[in-house]
Amino acid sequence: MAKLDPLLTKINTDTYLGFDFGNKKIGIAIGQIITTTASPLQTIRSINQNPNWEIITRLIEEWRPAGLVVGISKQADGSDNPITPRMLKFCRQLEGRYQLPVYQQDETLSTFEAKQMLFDEVNVNANRLWEVQDQLAAQLILQTWLNDYKKRIIKC
Repeated sequence: MAKLDPLLTKINTDTYLGFDFGNKKIGIAIGQIITTTASPLQTIRSINQNPNWEIITRLIEEWRPAGLVVGISKQADGSDNPITPRMLKFCRQLEGRYQLPVYQQDETLSTFEAKQMLFDEVNVNANRLWEVQDQLAAQLILQTWLNDYKKRIIKC
């Protein structure tokens, strides 16, 4: 039986997937603790307003993340948005299906910020914007979580 390289194992367990959940689409990003960077990965369409579990399963099997990070939307006063309960349900489903830790990250204005970045800085047209805004929002959510994770580690 071949032994796994301990460094390779460590690098693999430092990978996280980030999600920007929506009723119609879910943006997904990939990030690593070791580099403290997140990158957009994919946008998947929901099926009858339900997550496409087949694609999510395939991504989890391919990337073997140590955990999952889901953006949670709240009102400015901290109360739930109409979609917040569905986001929390998505978190519970991810945890139950994949037996991975699921971390919640405030996603206030992440999709708005992603649209602004794409439209203003990259001059993406409306059709292309619709395709990639959610994966960029997922990247922003995951990047924020990775930055906070790094701060928590440094404080210890």
